[in-house]
Amino acid sequence: MRADFSIIFERDPAARNWLEVLFCYPGFQALILHRLARWLHYMGVPFFPRLISHLARFFTGVEIHPGATIGKGVFIDHGMGVVIGETAIIGDYALIYQGVTLGGTGKESGKRHPTIGENVVVGTGAKVLGNIEIGNNVRIGAGSVVLRDVPADCTVVGVPGRIIYRSGVRVAPLEHSNLPDSEAQVIRTLVDRIEALEEQIQSLRQSEPCEEIAVLAGKLEALVNKPSENPPRCDIRDKMIQEFFDGAGI
Repeated sequence: MRADFSIIFERDPAARNWLEVLFCYPGFQALILHRLARWLHYMGVPFFPRLISHLARFFTGVEIHPGATIGKGVFIDHGMGVVIGETAIIGDYALIYQGVTLGGTGKESGKRHPTIGENVVVGTGAKVLGNIEIGNNVRIGAGSVVLRDVPADCTVVGVPGRIIYRSGVRVAPLEHSNLPDSEAQVIRTLVDRIEALEEQIQSLRQSEPCEEIAVLAGKLEALVNKPSENPPRCDIRDKMIQEFFDGAGI
């Protein structure tokens, strides 16, 4: 609890004194109640762990199942609408914003909730679903839906979540405005390609007719109307599109 308390002053510039943190930070209060409920749950006490988690949900807006495992120094910012499932595991010094769900995808038994590594940032409204693993130092953008494993030192955005930064490119935990729109980039690339193909077809139609040009124009039209089973040479734009369709490595 000491680590949970001190990390708030490091990550929230609005935290001014210990009284505010103790009485006015629902995320911190939810963690205190969860650690009590978790201890009772571990000791095998029936009913009361769930009752404590229910009361914590009522007073703080944060629902944490007593069976969830949460490391030290975890900061739940604002907290309202956060849901953490029974078999979820959260590593040390993770940062979780409001509206985050660490949930399951069905009624299967056993481990059915995500495992979050250390120093992970989960943005506002993000959903991490299923028995998946999120590596250390991962950044999950606001509103993302992550359904597959994510390796360490990556940044994930979109629905479904796609990796847009890997190790070597750092994104500050609070700079959500710097996360790119991968969908818009791919759509722009596809539109540029279609326009280029249309210009080539138009130029061929306006040139002097010959057998080779007619054949080439037919091939271009076929490429626009129906993509070939054997795609052409993969340049940078092709790679961007293919990574988008494949989940960008997830």
